[in-house]
Amino acid sequence: MNINAAHPIPAELGESPLWSVAEQCLYYVDIPGRELRRFDPASGELKRWPTESEPGSIALLEGGGLLLAQRAGLYKVDTATGAQTRIAEPPYDPAKQRFNDGKPDAAGRFWVGTIDDARTPSAHLYRYAVDKFETMAGGITTSNGLAWSPDGRTQYWTDTKAHEIYRFDFDITTGTLGERKLFARFKPRAAGESLESYGGRPDGAAVDVEGCYWVALFEGQRVLRLAPGGEIVQELRLPVRCATMVAFGGPDLRTLYITTAREKRPAEELAAQPLAGQLLQLRVEVAGLPPNIARL
Repeated sequence: MNINAAHPIPAELGESPLWSVAEQCLYYVDIPGRELRRFDPASGELKRWPTESEPGSIALLEGGGLLLAQRAGLYKVDTATGAQTRIAEPPYDPAKQRFNDGKPDAAGRFWVGTIDDARTPSAHLYRYAVDKFETMAGGITTSNGLAWSPDGRTQYWTDTKAHEIYRFDFDITTGTLGERKLFARFKPRAAGESLESYGGRPDGAAVDVEGCYWVALFEGQRVLRLAPGGEIVQELRLPVRCATMVAFGGPDLRTLYITTAREKRPAEELAAQPLAGQLLQLRVEVAGLPPNIARL
């Protein structure tokens, strides 16, 4: 497959790629760079706006603009000017945690998880609706992998550090979760194991129209497509070690965008992998689902 960089300016840690159907452009963030980005594939233009603190995830807002979850709280973003207005304080101590992966469900409720700075299992998954955060799940270290099945009846959630992806039965009417069940598990890196033999740990994800779950494997140099039963049906080998998340875009939602990282990577790895940190793109056979819209 022809995998290339969508734009030549890398991020330190690119995350949360988000396609806007209305604007035909891709938004994403650079977490340690404290930056929100907008890429226009038609013109090649890349707009960049600074954020107050580390941005974890973004969502399209009903009526225009973006919802931005960052360490300092939840913000509305005017995408015409880049102006950001805080609408909610974080439901955690920002000296110890920050927001990470987040997405709206089909009803517009915004779901967002956290990551614990000390890498202890004290992170949570929150639901934001009616101007308040509610704790929906917990007991993990790095919240990632949020996505829903095409019928909206299954929600996916990942603990990257645990190398596990979970699934819940999801009630779209009430926005409640059923019992947490294991969807897929990956082998942790053994002491002394080389990165070449390590398969990576699950990070950000997206679902296609056939209900398959596409997940980036951080440090695994690959993206996997998992069937609704959890089995691997496709593997994409990448030119970079650390993919962080995938998103479907383009007019037909068949362009797969992949954010990647270069932060804290060894110099020899970066020399061998010049696309590290770049926003990657390739064409795929199966279209993705359009992103849900947050309704506040």
